[in-house]
Amino acid sequence: MPIKTQIVNTSGEGFYDITGEIRQCLRNLDPKSTDGILVCQIQHTSAALCINEAFDPSAKLDMENFLKHLAPRNLSFITHTAEGADDSPSHMKSILMQTSLTLIVENGELDIGRWSGIYLCEFRDAPHTRKVKVKFMQG
Repeated sequence: MPIKTQIVNTSGEGFYDITGEIRQCLRNLDPKSTDGILVCQIQHTSAALCINEAFDPSAKLDMENFLKHLAPRNLSFITHTAEGADDSPSHMKSILMQTSLTLIVENGELDIGRWSGIYLCEFRDAPHTRKVKVKFMQG
């Protein structure tokens, strides 16, 4: 079964709604509108994937601030700073999140909640090009 690589260019720390891009990957992988499972996996240790509310923009801001609160840059024990002040906190945030998502597909459509969106969670300050591998398995 084929795998698509979805490229996501980020412009710094934040949650990027990639729902449309993942839906397009699904259409490209399974143009027959069948049922199955879609797996998305990010290939980075300073970024993650999640599903959360995508209707109210304030929810996204709250999620971003929550992770900044859990993994601030000023923790006294941080030693991993080779790539900057965001180095260790970005890895801390990624272990709290997911590197892959498993999504149900019914009649060729993602079966996620009405207000849900798929986010790439970028934890670095600098812009990055992130890769998300997407694979459909017919059920």
